[in-house]
Amino acid sequence: MKLLVIGASKGIGLETVRYALGRGHEVRAFARSADRIAIDDAKLDKRTGDARNAAEVGPAVDGVDAVIVALGLPKTLPAMMQKTTLFSDTTRVLLSAMKAAGVQRLLAVTGFGAGESRTKMSTVEKLGFNALLARAYADKTAQEGLIRASGLDWTIVRPGILTSTAPSHAYDVNVEPETWHNGLISRGDVAHFLVHAAEDGSYLRDAPVLTR
Repeated sequence: MKLLVIGASKGIGLETVRYALGRGHEVRAFARSADRIAIDDAKLDKRTGDARNAAEVGPAVDGVDAVIVALGLPKTLPAMMQKTTLFSDTTRVLLSAMKAAGVQRLLAVTGFGAGESRTKMSTVEKLGFNALLARAYADKTAQEGLIRASGLDWTIVRPGILTSTAPSHAYDVNVEPETWHNGLISRGDVAHFLVHAAEDGSYLRDAPVLTR
């Protein structure tokens, strides 16, 4: 496959690039700092750009089989606490570009606490969530709404608490709301899920919660 990974220079995005290349896919890695991705591979196309810029996103989408969105905010207290529209703004631009290019398959990472999964948080979890992440996740919820209304073949992926531990490739994919709960999950395991779901077209129009 030819995969576009948006947010490819760090975290889940970078792990997705690595794993997809290891699976033999062509990868178009899109990020502000894509040129600094320390991977040399003939099947890797590094595209430096702003995911909110339609003139840069359009060419990146053209000709790919699937798009994987793994955007994140800087891991700083001010970035996490301030209001953002990064996720919804990026999604609006991307959906328009995908429709123009005829690309149907979209996988987007949000997180446990976005959309209706927030109702499954415990009282203690909600206290910390409301203090630190509520503003960012309000925009992730808006992002999910845009994706659901898009008419594309989408999968929304909601990982629990992310870790940098080695991927186990053994994790829970909780689809039904009664099974949703928070927990740890490595970034590498999220990448594993994304690439395999892109390959086999599974979890169409589902929004699973991933945990160990």
